[in-house]
Amino acid sequence: MSDIFRTINGPAEAIYTEKRSKFLAFAYHVASVEEVKEIIAGLNKKYFDARHVCWAYMLGPERLEFRANDNGEPSGTAGKPILGQINSYELTDILIAVVRYFGGVKLGTSGLITAYRQAARDAIENAEIIECHRMKHLSFTFPYMAMNDVMKISRFDGVTVTGTTFDNTCLMELDIELDRFDEIFNRLSDIDGVTMND
Repeated sequence: MSDIFRTINGPAEAIYTEKRSKFLAFAYHVASVEEVKEIIAGLNKKYFDARHVCWAYMLGPERLEFRANDNGEPSGTAGKPILGQINSYELTDILIAVVRYFGGVKLGTSGLITAYRQAARDAIENAEIIECHRMKHLSFTFPYMAMNDVMKISRFDGVTVTGTTFDNTCLMELDIELDRFDEIFNRLSDIDGVTMND
């Protein structure tokens, strides 16, 4: 399993038209199922007059949490092709929703699959794809006297400080790129008075 995963930096949109049916595609960076539900609810409200709001999402660096929804389109003609595009670009932490306005001409099963696939692809193409490192969390305490040594290590590449409490006994929380975790852990462990939390 790679220490690097791909996602998008922010929202992107695209419009695809087929036989007068209009497909509005939206790509979002998401971190949780709750976020997905909020966005879908918002789209359903905003595009209440649309025939369908179909979507698919993928979550987590391992790309194991995903779901696709046809929202009333024939089974497998909308959510699955959208998810297929997420997979072909190897993306995660992403939601793609496609809003369809029916143009009066039926597209048939293969026409729907093509349209939803293309709309999803266009939204991805309009997004900025970025590579992210898988991170591991580390929490530890240390005496105030060790502050300088700890702060030096906290500024290393691949280390993000996510929490601090400075007192007689200090607490620090770090997110560390997976491929640098052992090195950072060992450097911190070598400092007198550092105690790792579970």
